[in-house]
Amino acid sequence: MSKRYWLIGVGAIIVVAVVASVSFRGEDKPQYFTSKADRGDIHEVVEATGTINAVITVQVGSQDSGTISHLFVDFNSKVKKGQIVAQIDPALFRGAVLQATADLANAKANVASARANLDKAKATEIQTKADYERTVGLVKESVMSPQQLDLAKANRDSASASVSSAAALVTQALAQVQQKDAALTVAQTNLDYTTIHAPIDGTVIARNVDVGQTVAASLQAPTLFTIAQDLTKMQVYASTDESDVGMIKNGQIVTFKVDAFPRDAFTGRVSQIRMNATTVQNVVTYNTVIDFNNPELKLFPGMTAYITIPVAAASNVLRVPNGALRYKPDMKAEEIRALLQKYGLADNTLPAAELADASAAKKPTTAAPGKATADAGGTARTPRLDVALLWKVHPDATLEPVRIRTGITDHTVTEVAEILRGDLKEGEDLATGSMTASKTGGPGMGAQRGR
Repeated sequence: MSKRYWLIGVGAIIVVAVVASVSFRGEDKPQYFTSKADRGDIHEVVEATGTINAVITVQVGSQDSGTISHLFVDFNSKVKKGQIVAQIDPALFRGAVLQATADLANAKANVASARANLDKAKATEIQTKADYERTVGLVKESVMSPQQLDLAKANRDSASASVSSAAALVTQALAQVQQKDAALTVAQTNLDYTTIHAPIDGTVIARNVDVGQTVAASLQAPTLFTIAQDLTKMQVYASTDESDVGMIKNGQIVTFKVDAFPRDAFTGRVSQIRMNATTVQNVVTYNTVIDFNNPELKLFPGMTAYITIPVAAASNVLRVPNGALRYKPDMKAEEIRALLQKYGLADNTLPAAELADASAAKKPTTAAPGKATADAGGTARTPRLDVALLWKVHPDATLEPVRIRTGITDHTVTEVAEILRGDLKEGEDLATGSMTASKTGGPGMGAQRGR
C-alpha cells in the first residue's frame, strides 16, 4: 500500500510540473522596464578638463655660466621689475673686464705712437722735398751732377711713401682701439649679467637653483626662476573635443570646479579657441582659453579644472529618458510593421533598423553618416538624426509607437521638440528595456534589450 501511495504521489508531481511548463510556455510575454516621460528643464553642456595658468608667465634664465653665490628671493616671493633676484659669482668676469680695460689702454697708446711716427714721416717728407727742389736748381746751374738729382728725387719719394705708411698705421691703431673697446663692452655686459634681475612685477612660482649650484649656459640657457605676472587674473586651458568646438563661442560664461575646493563653483568667460589641434591616439582636441578673476588667490597655477560650458537650455519641456530613444522591441519585422500600421506610423520616414528582425538587430551595421539607406520596402531614404521612435507601454503590457523630433539633451534625458505621429503625455510609461522568458527555461531566462 505504501509503495502504491508513493507512485501516486510521484505521478501527481509529474503532472503538476508538465502543466506548469505548458502554462509558462504559453505565457511567453515580455516584461518591460519602463521610465516615465516628465516635464522639466534641460541644460545641454560641454564638459572638459583643463589646467589653470597665469595669464603671463616668464622664465628667468642666465646668459652666464658660473656658481650661484646669492639668492635674494624664494618660492611665493613678490618681486618688482628690475629687482635683484640672484647673483652669480662675478670674480672671473671682473678679471675679464680688467684684462679688456688694459688691452684698451694699450691700443690707445699704440694710437699715440702711430701718430708720432706719422708726424715724423711728414717732417722727413718736407725736408726731402726741399732738398729735391734745391738740387733741381743747382743741376740747372751745373753745380751738382744729375746723379745727385736722382738721389734727391728718390729720397723725396721714399719720404712720401713713409707718410702714407704711417697714416695707415694710425688708422690700424684706431681700429684696434675700437676692437678693444667692444671687447671691454662685452666683458662688462657679461659682468652685469651675473646679477639676475626680475623682468616683470609678479610672484615667484618656481625656483630651480640653490646657492652653490653651478649653472652652465653654454648649450642652453638654464631656467632659474618662473615668475607669474598677476595671479589675480588667470586662465584655464581646457582641452575640448573636436565635436564640441562648434558649439563653443567667444564670450560664453563658463563654470568650473577644482579638487581643492569641491564645494565652490568658479566662473569664467571663453576668450579664445585656439586652432592648433592636438592629436593623441587619433583623438583630436583643441585648447579653449577661459579667463577668470582670482581676487582671493584661492586658485594656484597647475590646478586641474573641471569645466562645464553651457551651450543650450530649455525650460518646462517634455522630457524622455535617453534609454527610451535607444530601445527597439524584440519583435519580428512583420510584428513591428503591423504595430506601425495600426497606429498610423507606417511610412518611409522610419529608420530601417526599426523594422529589422530581432536576430538582424543583434548584428552590427555600419553606414557612413548622411548616406542614403533603404527601408523594408526598398525605398531609398536619408535618415533624420533628430527623429526618433519611442515605445509607449500600456497597462496591459502592449506597445504603442510614438514618433518624435528630438531637441537638446543633457545625455540623461532629451527634449521632445515635436510629436510627429502618435500621442505622448507627461507621466506615461516608455519602454527602456525588456526581458522575455526562454522557451527552454523558466521565467526570467530570456533576453534583455535596450538597457
